[in-house]
Amino acid sequence: MKLQIGIIGLGKFGLQLGKTLVDLGHEVLGVETDAEKVKNAQHVLTQVYQVDAMNREALEQIRIQDFQHVLVSVGDSIAASVMISMFLKELGVPKVWVKAIHQDHEKLLHKIGVDEIVIPEFMAAKQIASRIAMPGFLDYLPFDESMAVKEFTIEEWEGKTLLELNLTNTFEIQVIAVRRNGNEKYQYIPKANEVFRKGDNFVAIGKVSQLDRVVP
Repeated sequence: MKLQIGIIGLGKFGLQLGKTLVDLGHEVLGVETDAEKVKNAQHVLTQVYQVDAMNREALEQIRIQDFQHVLVSVGDSIAASVMISMFLKELGVPKVWVKAIHQDHEKLLHKIGVDEIVIPEFMAAKQIASRIAMPGFLDYLPFDESMAVKEFTIEEWEGKTLLELNLTNTFEIQVIAVRRNGNEKYQYIPKANEVFRKGDNFVAIGKVSQLDRVVP
């Protein structure tokens, strides 16, 4: 499903996010006051406006309220991000996302009804720490941070099948994909009777504490 997404603030984070969304096949409208940043974004995003987002009427004129998601990424200005977020909520944008700079900023945004708040530095630090501490770690699940996705390489379980290993009951984890040794592509929802070979990889979902117990 193609989404229409607005991004207010086209610094490094906003522009990279927009580019990634465009690469995923979505329409992205960029809003920025700085002429140089607007110029840099024009060949990347679907459409770009040089508009002061602190002006509510200007946001209405570009029909920002017609977009399903709008992300606010306006640097270190807490006042600007709060004011713009309030305008977006008043205009009826279904999902307002805001890049916050610290936890106090996050609390303030929650109070005005922002739907999703991201603090990139916190997220990046947690991801890096988890990858160092838990080799094979891929990501946490957004609805429960005690749950994660992790990739494993087969050593001791060579010659065994998922049916024999019974991982759901033994470790309370669920295998969601398998990648054969030497193959770059994953096979999703693998069959229970397929035999593991040494060097094969599998991806499983489960509680972090349970995933840590698995030594395949």
